[in-house]
Parts: sequence; C-alpha cells; structure tokens
Amino acid sequence: MKAKNEACARAALGRAFACAVALAATMPKAAANDSSVELAVGGVTFTQSPDVSMEEETLTITPETVTVNYRFLNQTQAPVTLNVGFPLPDLDLSDQDSAYAIPGADPVNFVDFKTRIDGKPIKFDVVQRAKMGARDVTAAVRASGLPIALLGADAQQKISAITPEARTALIDAGLLIPAGTSETGEALYGPAWTATTAFTRKQVFPPGSSVNVEHRYRTSLGASQDTALRKALRDAEGMGPTVERYRKDYCLPDDFFRGLDKIAGSEPTNTARLQERRIAYVLKTGANWSGPIKNFHLIVDKGKPDRLVSFCFDNVKKISPTAFEAKLENFTPAQDLKILLIGKY
Repeated sequence: MKAKNEACARAALGRAFACAVALAATMPKAAANDSSVELAVGGVTFTQSPDVSMEEETLTITPETVTVNYRFLNQTQAPVTLNVGFPLPDLDLSDQDSAYAIPGADPVNFVDFKTRIDGKPIKFDVVQRAKMGARDVTAAVRASGLPIALLGADAQQKISAITPEARTALIDAGLLIPAGTSETGEALYGPAWTATTAFTRKQVFPPGSSVNVEHRYRTSLGASQDTALRKALRDAEGMGPTVERYRKDYCLPDDFFRGLDKIAGSEPTNTARLQERRIAYVLKTGANWSGPIKNFHLIVDKGKPDRLVSFCFDNVKKISPTAFEAKLENFTPAQDLKILLIGKY
C-alpha cells in the first residue's frame, strides 16, 4: 500500500471537486439540495521566468484557512520584475443549479485573500470581468449597476433594485435569463455571464536575493449534508461509478470504508448525522518556476480527531491527532490536490 493510502487508513482507523454533482444525481432530493460546490483555488502565479526559482513552499490547508509560504530566489545579478497574479476561479453564473461555496461576502475578494511580501502586507490591483464565451460584457454589466460577481441570497434583490430600463437592456442583450417566478408570480431573472477575477501586481526580485511571499485566504468548502459513501448509499444500484470516482479523486483505501462503516452503520438513514466537506487546491501552478520546487512541505489538518480525511499524495505521515504532512524535494506538481473530509459539522 502506498504511503498516501496508509495515511488515509490511519485517519480512518483512528476514529476521513469532486462529486457534488454525482451526489445530486444519486441522493434523495432533500439531501442533494443541501450540496455546494467547492472552488478550486490555488496559489500565486508569476510570469514564467528562467531567472527566478522557487526554493521553498509550505502549504497548510485546514477547513477554515489556506496558507502558503514561498521563498523565491533571483538567480541572476540583475533585478527581475515579474507580473504576479492571484487568479480566483471563474464563476459560471448562468448555471442556476450550482451552489458555489463562497466563503466571503465581498463580491470582489470573495475568498478574503491577503498577501505579505517579506513580512509586509501588500495591495494588488483587481481585474474583474464579465464574459459570455469570448465576448467581454463587463461594460454592460457595470453600466447596469450590478456587481460582476453577482452572488449570494440577495442576488435577486440586487437585480430588482436596478432601474427597469437597465434590467430590460440586460434582458434584451441576453445578459439576464429567466430564473422562474416569485411567490407573487413576478418573472425572475438571473445572470448569464461568467465572472472572472484576478489580483495582479508587478514584483521586483532583487539580484541574487530571496523574496518571501505569504498568502492566505478562507477555504472554499464544498459541502453535502450526507455522503454517498455510506454503505446504504454506495451499495445501491447504479452507485458503482460514483464510488469509483471518489476512490480515484481521493485515493480511498478499503480501510477508509471500514472506518466509515464503523461510524455510520448500515442503516438507510443518516443516523450518525455525517456530512461531507471537500477542498480543491490548484497545485500545478507550482510548475511554472525555473526548475522544480526545491523543498515542498504540505500540511493538511482535518480540524477534529473524529473526522475522516483522505487525499492523494506521497510520503504522507501523521504528525498530530488531526494533522498530516508530506515533505518532498525537487518537487514538480503533476496534478491538483483534492481533499475529502467526513464527520459531524
């Protein structure tokens, strides 16, 4: 058994982007409606340069916060200026069935992203666009008074608050699409565009020197009020492909299922009140630097000892009742990281 699966097994026996869509298709409707989709957020991205190497990266992921500490080295004897970017995931607002797990209330910085360089907080420029396919519709959305990232329970209120003329113009342009009716029979509309958001700045790397970058943001947790991996659900007809997807995405060993069954039992109803949380992290951007990441340190903390956690990674070991770590040298990320948590919330 690989080290990554051994860590999963220990987590299971010690008490845990994937399948919110699969859950919606296979679980009872009430449970499916309580699912939200995790956003696959990643780290800071730089203009690719052969002059700047990533010497160290420490990535710490908890259900509340993602923190990344980098040390970059300018290998030349001249200053190097690079464009630094932190892209947030695109939000397809036209998909009215998707419930994105948005951790913050700010329609621009909706993950509460913060960065320090050499210990000092810095500001980024914000580039936010509304797009429909290849067409940029930012100007039309802004002219209406609506935010680009039109999210949250008050989205309908914001649409109703703009002028009738502005609303009609958006409908005629195909930027607002039908979204059912209100309790009083009034036609409702939702956004048809995709919101893109990125924080950018120019960063100078002094000659022959290191630059330390720390950034943190609130974790986007995909959530389900039950789990399709409970024995009563995973053994149901037609659930095989869903379970195999979970196995592949999160490297679930058989011991994980034994640990889950011990907690959840085999009853049809979720008497143990277990819930799923899912975290996705875009790790492959770490392959943009000059050479591999020389020293990579991953820490995943599940938050509570009685939760089950599983993820795909090599050389994982348990370092506390809730935390697991992996240390790799000359690491070139080949795939992104997906983390599954099951427990009481």
